Amino acid sequence: MLTALHWGRGDVQVAGERLRGADLVAAVNAVAHTVAGHERVAVVAHRQLQTVVAVAGVLAAGGCAVPVNPAAGEAERGHVLADSGASLLLDGSAIDLAARGAGVASGDVDAESPGLLVYTSGTTGPPKGVLLSRRAMAACLDGLSDVWQWSQEDVLAHALPLFHVHGLVLGTLGPLRFGSRLVLTDGFGPVEGATMYFGVPTMWSRTDVESLRAMRGARLLVSGSAALPAPVFERVRELTGQRLVERYGLTESLIVTAASVDSDRGAGSVGRPLPGVGLRIADPDDEGMGEVQLSGPTLFSGYLNRPDATTAALTDDGWLRSGDLGRYDDEHGLRLLGRLATDLVKTGGFKVGAGEVEDALLGHPAVAEAAVTGEPDDDLGERIVAWVVRADAVTAGELIDHVAAQLAPHKRPRDVRFVEALPRNAMGKIQKSLLSATNDV
Repeated sequence: MLTALHWGRGDVQVAGERLRGADLVAAVNAVAHTVAGHERVAVVAHRQLQTVVAVAGVLAAGGCAVPVNPAAGEAERGHVLADSGASLLLDGSAIDLAARGAGVASGDVDAESPGLLVYTSGTTGPPKGVLLSRRAMAACLDGLSDVWQWSQEDVLAHALPLFHVHGLVLGTLGPLRFGSRLVLTDGFGPVEGATMYFGVPTMWSRTDVESLRAMRGARLLVSGSAALPAPVFERVRELTGQRLVERYGLTESLIVTAASVDSDRGAGSVGRPLPGVGLRIADPDDEGMGEVQLSGPTLFSGYLNRPDATTAALTDDGWLRSGDLGRYDDEHGLRLLGRLATDLVKTGGFKVGAGEVEDALLGHPAVAEAAVTGEPDDDLGERIVAWVVRADAVTAGELIDHVAAQLAPHKRPRDVRFVEALPRNAMGKIQKSLLSATNDV
């Protein structure tokens, strides 16, 4: 159960504010007294020390925290508050860090009781509330502790938002569980003494040369939340001397695979399953590509108020349908090839994963960013379309030939569209549903 949060050894710093040891314990207890008796408490999750204390206080009181994106519009926030049934709303920025309280007697909290209710991005309708039990979060973090050798001696630095599981579960509850120091920064960059960095691919790709070189002293550089392009992997390796560690998971599954700290890591692999996690590739094609399906202790308890959606997300034998395309082998681990709904292109009788074509495009030195989609085609059924941000002069024909030389000819783009930028969400994931509205340049 997620009760072994080491407040007494905790040390959290955000901007110029810092709480540690007894002061952190007392501040968390003060919040716990405020929220005691509330089943669900919404927390406006600014990237501030107050948010860390607020969420920790809700957990310490035995409640369920509902993180709210501080940039959410009125309609989105209203939906989250109404759907969650939160009986109290805390604005993280209003938490008094100087407040002090004694421990709260929360009773024996069931390990299966929800500790977090995290809302999905809502790309296919109103956001759904994902119930994450204390047991699931503990299993995820303890599994990562095993493969990453995470201990109280570590110092974790990141600039991730605190309303997603990456920044909140891994990046906040992880350090609190293991008693390691946490430094939250406004912008992604080097922190003196940091041994671990968590970032998303766009952070790693946009970090300047000197900042990356300053991270050479860290023992673990982690990338997640979106696919990591091979050129970014190589750039970070050259400048830091470190091979980025990739991991994979969903809000509904938390982290299920990760490259280990002592593995021979390569670009494109998101590692092997954590202890207790089941992973299978459903209905694989001749090249081993199919949907990634998951089981084990890190999985969610269901969608709040949506038994229909919960049932649809699971197979008849209880495995979670990830919606992600992938291949798996024991030697290389899991390789992701895109989303089943948006990244599986059926062209000329073949199935092509967009991620594989994107990796080939990114291997061309003139390509800064790339995304691949499928569009209706009278002859092929669907044709492969590449959306490319140029780093240097290159023609569409050159890129098509480049992909055809790297992959099977049927995987080459039939259309290349040059754009100034690719639309991304707050976690750096490309929003392919917006690409059809993007103007060519």
